[in-house]
Order: sequence, then structure tokens, then C-alpha cells
Amino acid sequence: MAEEYPPIGSWYRHADGSLFEVVAVDEGDATIELQHYDGTIDEIDRDNWGGLLIESVGAPEDWSGAVDMDPEDSDGSRQSGMPAGWHDPLEFVDRAE
Repeated sequence: MAEEYPPIGSWYRHADGSLFEVVAVDEGDATIELQHYDGTIDEIDRDNWGGLLIESVGAPEDWSGAVDMDPEDSDGSRQSGMPAGWHDPLEFVDRAE
């Protein structure tokens, strides 16, 4: 039976209330990469995943807490939940004038 990995993009809450998102899974190395709400990145072995005291939760309403983004990067609309230009990463690169 193959071991299951958490879905990429799923959010969880630690027992202390801190939130994190699963951002990558490496089945070859048997690791799971996490991004905490404050933006820090962490990696955990698949064997240790089952021992975490966590609960599955929905994405936070203010998902930008984990994203280094200035207010002017957003068009202000909440229709898609994504900032303007999200599909083009080069839109967020600071360009020298």
C-alpha cells in the first residue's frame, strides 16, 4: 500500500494555532515542504508527518500573510482572490528604471 501525502495547497493548523500550507511534496526523498503563514519555509520527513498534532483547515481569508506583496501589487478586487498579474511572475520583479 502506497503511503499518502497531503495535497499540495492544503492548509493546516498546529496545536499552538499557527497556520501552514503544504507547498511541495518530494516522494523520492519522502519529504513534505511547508510554508508557514509568516512566510518561513520548513521541510518534514514523511515518517514524521503522521506524528504532527495538526488539524486540516481552510485557507485563511487573508492569504497574503505568507506572501511578500505590497498593496499596490493587488488590484483591490476579491473576485478571484489573486492579485493582478499573478499569472506572470515577472510582474512582481522590481525593475530598475
